[in-house]
Amino acid sequence: MKGTIKKAVALGAAIAMMGGLAACGTSSSSGTTELKFQTWNLKNEKFTSYFEDLIAQFEKDNPGVKIKWVDQPADNYEDKLSTDAAAGELPDVVDMGPEPAYTLAKAGVLLNLADAAPEAEKDFLPAAWSAATFKGTDLEEGTYGFPWYLNSGPTFYNKAVLSECGITVDPNDPPTKQDDIFAMADTFGKNCGGKYALTSGIPSIQDFGMYGVQLMNDDRTEFTFNNAKGVEFVQHYIDMYNAGAFTDDMLNSSTSGESKSFNGGSQAFMNGNAYSVDDIRKNAPKVFENLAITDFIANTKPNMFMEMLTVNATSKHQDLAIKFARFVTNSDNQLAFDKKANVFPSSTGTIDDDFFNPSDDTMDAEAMRMSADQIRNGEIWGPPQFTSACSTMLREEIAQALQGKITAKEALDATVKYCNERI
Repeated sequence: MKGTIKKAVALGAAIAMMGGLAACGTSSSSGTTELKFQTWNLKNEKFTSYFEDLIAQFEKDNPGVKIKWVDQPADNYEDKLSTDAAAGELPDVVDMGPEPAYTLAKAGVLLNLADAAPEAEKDFLPAAWSAATFKGTDLEEGTYGFPWYLNSGPTFYNKAVLSECGITVDPNDPPTKQDDIFAMADTFGKNCGGKYALTSGIPSIQDFGMYGVQLMNDDRTEFTFNNAKGVEFVQHYIDMYNAGAFTDDMLNSSTSGESKSFNGGSQAFMNGNAYSVDDIRKNAPKVFENLAITDFIANTKPNMFMEMLTVNATSKHQDLAIKFARFVTNSDNQLAFDKKANVFPSSTGTIDDDFFNPSDDTMDAEAMRMSADQIRNGEIWGPPQFTSACSTMLREEIAQALQGKITAKEALDATVKYCNERI
């Protein structure tokens, strides 16, 4: 996503010029009110019937209301949101993640739900509501989306790779912290340098948060992860690289590419999700023979990812749009969707449903129980101000630090400067 700050300024200017003349939501002479609801990449064989039934129920409960469901492809979805917002064509209720929501909230496009529906806060997990609550430069502090679904999962490890590399893991006391992994690097590299990777090569901003690094100042106006704790964290990766605990191709990889490496048998640890067990069983049977599981590796709280439903601040029917968004995100409807989508609920108490807490003694069930516990206790670590461009910058700078071209401090200073200029 290019130039978040430029995009926000452009959106704000476009909206000011329109003066609110273009807004979603229509009313016909027959008394029918139409709301436009947009999702991304969900109109398919798996989900279409779910949304059609959901919409039919809402329309039945609210005579005279028509929900027009549109679905956009995943490619360039965030850019299309910005384009539609600038043109005054953003739907009444829109599915998006925290990063694009922050950009649109800053441009004045999204409704502050902390003001418009303050009673909703109690219906969601505190960590989820907090992650939908934004503050920063030129932004009214508020909550700009109803949390919808979450995802997290345990960490998996390949016992055969670790054994070959001189590391024995006690199944009754497996590693659970990032420090545990760092402590393995010298032994791992000495025995398997260049052959296997101990873990993913380039840490994400979420990994910094899980290590205990303060990512932003309290006002959320500046990034601060170039502090001493952040430098310490990157230095651990430099030390692992120098010890030979990464393969060469890990310099160009991040946590998003680790599934391929792990399933290929060339990586010892992988942060996965509750459904990774079945994927590995089917697609990497040799790895599955030596598969073991532990809690999500984190010094602090495990990371979660979140999707939200936002409400267009220029909607002609804000109250109805709020009502529909709350209907989609209520506990019953979240639970039905989560079971189909292999994700987890953000609504209060729903994670305690038996579906997420199976009692059988299989690795699949264990992974589900661990994931559920992480949803109860996890954190959405990635700040919404941290754009995809910042992620790329961080990855490139750390790669240079691993190769000894710059120091950990120089890598983080450059990234923080780059990202702060774009807040």
